[in-house]
Amino acid sequence: MNSQELMMHSQIDPYVYQYVTSYIGKTAVVQTTQGSLRGRIQTVMPDHLVIEVSGVPFMVRLQQLVWLSPSQ
Repeated sequence: MNSQELMMHSQIDPYVYQYVTSYIGKTAVVQTTQGSLRGRIQTVMPDHLVIEVSGVPFMVRLQQLVWLSPSQ
């Protein structure tokens, strides 16, 4: 590997990924290691989710997810 290449490694938990995908299109509270976000889950990928809060999309790595709960 030369100095121009980057190596990225991410652990994927298929159970967390499958659970979070059930929230696509729903409003939820996402607690991360840095705080919480309340909004609509737009997209879920194997390593991150996108939650829209007041019209602004936020990407959250699934590794940083502490808990997820439905919201009204």
